[in-house]
Amino acid sequence: MSGSAVPPGQDAGHRASAANGPAMTREEFDALFGRLRRDRPPGPAAAAQRVAAAGLVRSGEVVALGRPWDTAPGPDNRRPALHLMTELADTTAPEPTAYKDFIASDYHGKAQTHLDALCHIAYRGLLFAGVRAQQVLSSQGAAYGAVTDLLPGVVGRGVLLDVARLRGLAWLEPGEAVGGPELIACADRQGSPLDPGDILLVRTGHLARRRELGAWDPDELSAGLHPTAMHVPYESRASALGGDGDSDVRPSPVDGVHSPVHVLAVTAMGLPLIDNMDLEDLAEACVRHSRWEFLFVAAPLHIPGGTGSPVNPLAVF
Repeated sequence: MSGSAVPPGQDAGHRASAANGPAMTREEFDALFGRLRRDRPPGPAAAAQRVAAAGLVRSGEVVALGRPWDTAPGPDNRRPALHLMTELADTTAPEPTAYKDFIASDYHGKAQTHLDALCHIAYRGLLFAGVRAQQVLSSQGAAYGAVTDLLPGVVGRGVLLDVARLRGLAWLEPGEAVGGPELIACADRQGSPLDPGDILLVRTGHLARRRELGAWDPDELSAGLHPTAMHVPYESRASALGGDGDSDVRPSPVDGVHSPVHVLAVTAMGLPLIDNMDLEDLAEACVRHSRWEFLFVAAPLHIPGGTGSPVNPLAVF
């Protein structure tokens, strides 16, 4: 398999303008928002579903899906994470000597793997279930929909929907949209039909392309889901959705809405998103095991009032 070698830049952007799926007016998007809107979030996988997912563990192989703590600035990392040493041991002090460090991250970007809580995205000033954002969010954090609502974590049957592999490519070009029928075709081709409570992971090959051709700005140009594809996690009653980007195709096909998939997932459906995963090793493991389902585990940090959390998700075969 090989991906197209169109480098980041104007040519790729021109190609994306024709490839990011049919344009949607704001009225069409609002109508879709209304059809996908829920009064209650889907909630985590039920206990019986988690027990069934644990039954998928056969070899004991664990694949980590988190990207490295990225302290290097770049077009896809405008606010790099921090890692500073705060104490270097005095070797003349009594044993044992100790070394300490400090980490920090503005993680809601394109470089760090993270989980989005329901307070993260508002549309027309409203969070999930019509809660007015300004009434529950302040400099102290969120009083509604915080990441602590997702504790103890996202655990259940994970399903990799490898769209790049379905197309016979190493990666999708930035700007290419994935539709709902392709997600269903992935599940069918892989022999992993979608069940309620599943955690759906969509691979576009984002990191395979980045490693081969270098970084670009995915805030302007990225492969991802067309808004209409959100019927799939809605109808299958998924409990979470993630990808190797942030799930949104860009440029956005919706006039005036930069991240329509975020709006539909978080604000309409109450569906947590897991952004910026590294799905390359997982894709190889799925081929090796000849199955695209596994036990998925992702635990957020316990951050009261947090809008999300860095995570290092695990897939266990």
